[in-house]
Amino acid sequence: MSIALESEPRAPAPSGEDDASPGGWTTRAAAYVELTKPGITRLVSLTAAAGFYLASRGGVDVAALIHTIIGTALVASGASALNQYLERGPDALMRRTANRPIPSGRISPRAALAFAWAVSVFGVAYLLALVNVPAALADALTLLIYVFAYTPLKRVSSLSTLVGAVPGALPVLAGWVAAGGSLAEPAGWVLFAILFLWQIPHFLALAWMYRDDYRRGGFVMLSLDDSDGGRTAMQSVNYAFALTLVSVAPTLVGLTGTAYVVGAVILGAGLVAMSGAVLHRRRDGDARRLFFASVIYLPLLLVLMVLDKRPV
Repeated sequence: MSIALESEPRAPAPSGEDDASPGGWTTRAAAYVELTKPGITRLVSLTAAAGFYLASRGGVDVAALIHTIIGTALVASGASALNQYLERGPDALMRRTANRPIPSGRISPRAALAFAWAVSVFGVAYLLALVNVPAALADALTLLIYVFAYTPLKRVSSLSTLVGAVPGALPVLAGWVAAGGSLAEPAGWVLFAILFLWQIPHFLALAWMYRDDYRRGGFVMLSLDDSDGGRTAMQSVNYAFALTLVSVAPTLVGLTGTAYVVGAVILGAGLVAMSGAVLHRRRDGDARRLFFASVIYLPLLLVLMVLDKRPV
């Protein structure tokens, strides 16, 4: 779940607030919701739903789709909470994250850890009971890679960006197998590849915008050893171009039609142009526009797939 959507930092609750009061409980509940990174959870749930719909043969099993979305959202929420627990020290050093629930003191580390594991385990169990084993395993693998590989690697190597793109792309496969799709079918892996490639320019834009913050937090990012931003921007261009090429593959494997290809190429060209602007000018404003363009790109691409899906 390394999809790097981030909400604006929130101000910490007043230290003397009474948790037993209605306002106190409301504030505390809001802090737990914030711990789950709702923006990431929504996008992860969207990709799982798209994977489910695209793998469905004949009619869509609405009940199974709803269960898939709920289970995936729970696992994504738990993974995000575990990530915030493990990164509570660096988060306290970074301006962008200092007001997150744990470093701000709104939730204790012990309470956050208990909540995170409870939600994660319940999410996997929910998928096992109400969807199927392959979907539960895919989401469990997402959780394990995100928490135990990507999160610690961020403080060791800039390769963490590539590692983190794996759990970010797995939920679409979870949705695929939840609907009965087979991992032997190339279409599922095409969807995975699109999600994987999309995350790189998306995250590199974020890493450049907040490079000073990441340095304060002790994270190892490509942007930190790239004084003029040239290498970071070039990687964004390369991956945006690769994404554009791969984005036409759903039609090549018979998943979507011609209308989708036209839309995918137009969207991809826009993303490449945005990445090129960052490379040309090396300005934070261009990186910010690339970041938000990538946020818009993915839902639009998935909608195009859904609208132009060919009968399976």
